[in-house]
Amino acid sequence: MTKDEIFEKVKTIIVQQTGISKEKIFLNSNIKNDLNVDSLDIFEVINELEDQFKIRIEDETGIETVGDLGNFVHHQLSIN
Repeated sequence: MTKDEIFEKVKTIIVQQTGISKEKIFLNSNIKNDLNVDSLDIFEVINELEDQFKIRIEDETGIETVGDLGNFVHHQLSIN
């Protein structure tokens, strides 16, 4: 799966879990500050990402933007 495909899937999951318009989500969007995603929504997004990609996200440290999240997923897929 390419980084662009992962990014699109991440965006779709964020839209489904938060109701934020897909047009407002960019690679450099800060998940908490720009998108105003609260802790519960972040938890739900992470759970869905884990289910969809069959990965584990145990530590969100360093994941601040949508791009960071996509890169983390890409990295996890490449090592599994």
